[in-house]
Amino acid sequence: MAPQRRAAPRGPEGGGTGTGAGAGQGRGGRRRHSSAKRSRGQQESRWRWLRAAFLLLTTAAIGALLSWRYLGAEDGVTEVLARRRENLQDKFIEIPCSEDYDSQKRFEGCTPRKCGRGVTDAVITREEAERIRRIAERGLSLGGSDGGASILDLHSGALSLGKHFVNLYRYFGDKIQDIFTEEDFALYRDVRQRIQQRIAQAFGINSSSMYLTKPTFFSRINNTEAKTTHDEYWHPHVDKVTYGSFDYTSLLYLSDYSEDFGGGRFVFMDAGSNKTIEPQAGRVSFFTSGSENLHRVEKVHWGTRYAITISFTCNPDHGIGDPVLT
Repeated sequence: MAPQRRAAPRGPEGGGTGTGAGAGQGRGGRRRHSSAKRSRGQQESRWRWLRAAFLLLTTAAIGALLSWRYLGAEDGVTEVLARRRENLQDKFIEIPCSEDYDSQKRFEGCTPRKCGRGVTDAVITREEAERIRRIAERGLSLGGSDGGASILDLHSGALSLGKHFVNLYRYFGDKIQDIFTEEDFALYRDVRQRIQQRIAQAFGINSSSMYLTKPTFFSRINNTEAKTTHDEYWHPHVDKVTYGSFDYTSLLYLSDYSEDFGGGRFVFMDAGSNKTIEPQAGRVSFFTSGSENLHRVEKVHWGTRYAITISFTCNPDHGIGDPVLT
């Protein structure tokens, strides 16, 4: 008969005594300790990830804010010189002249020694601006650019047509008599003379020393995509660099910002800031044409913007006459 094996003695609560039970408790302790270490490691890993994610999001938010502020300063408007619905009798800001005039022949009593920019709602009435706009609308109805910017120059006859220009008077001949009247051209001359006198008064010169120069033209701008470089009206530029003969530039606005069109504000681009004019029918803005008045026009986002650019020179060799209906 085989000898019976004794069961291992048990301690209180059924726990084993001796080396077998102790070894089992050691292995269990190591497993629990290892599990706790893994748990703490996972928690620390999660916290590190959360801290990194928070720092990343915070950095991105700050970067976005700084980018927005930078873009706002570069492309946005920091000061409005003339708001729509304001009725400005006369607003003039004198600024230092650039050196643009030093390299050209000076005409005493005319070539700018006092430079600046002005805006007024007191020279041309809204009713007169509406009549002038109808002249532009009738003329531009004969053509128009395929892109977003069309011009009509009653002096030279230049008219946008598709991707090119035609001479309005030669191209349409006698039909012009059905489009314009002598009264239209008389109003055009009268408006030009009053703007010329206002510019002369602001800059302290004699209006008789100023000469109308080319190009002087109507513009019609909408949000149609540009088809040629002639449609890209929004680029910053200096009139005296672009056109050479300009000494004084003026614009008569023929439609209202935010009512007839969106975008399309006139922006002076000064160092570190932009200053804008919100167009409204009858408003005249004017300025010396050198690089002291770098400027651009915002892109038109909707609607149609009408204006007329009327430019003046001090050099009689660059002067042109008023348009005549023939």
